[in-house]
Amino acid sequence: MEIRRATLSDLDALAALEAQCFPPAEAAGADSLRGRLLAYPGHFWLLWAGAHLASYVNGPVTAQPGLDDWMYHDPSVHQENGAWQMIFGVGTAPQFQGRGCAGRLLRQVIADAAAQGRRGLVLTCKPQLIGYYAGFGFADEGRSSSQLGGARWHQMRLTLPAPGR
Repeated sequence: MEIRRATLSDLDALAALEAQCFPPAEAAGADSLRGRLLAYPGHFWLLWAGAHLASYVNGPVTAQPGLDDWMYHDPSVHQENGAWQMIFGVGTAPQFQGRGCAGRLLRQVIADAAAQGRRGLVLTCKPQLIGYYAGFGFADEGRSSSQLGGARWHQMRLTLPAPGR
């Protein structure tokens, strides 16, 4: 399996996997993903198993410390020198679930954010995934204001040590 960054040529595979991983009310459509890919392609991590997209993680970098719903719809939120790596989506194809694919990508995203001097990473997740993300060092900050897809979300944060510590 190979980890690499996304390019616009990955759009169809990303859109198909996004549709498999999230209910329609929560999934980003191809147009939204295209806008994100154009704005911050270096913040799409893909795990390929041969010709198959097994898993992905994506999200912009911003100076804002919290993840708000409007960010999902506005790729201009991305600020390459921002302090916080947001995670909009973590998805794994059903045939690759349970093999540690998403975990492998999350560890890479965390390592990259640390190497880039970010303050940390922020994501929202459903209550049943709090323990999963806690296993990577994310702390539950409680119920998020997010209403994406009408679901109940929790905001989680992983604060990274300051560089040089």
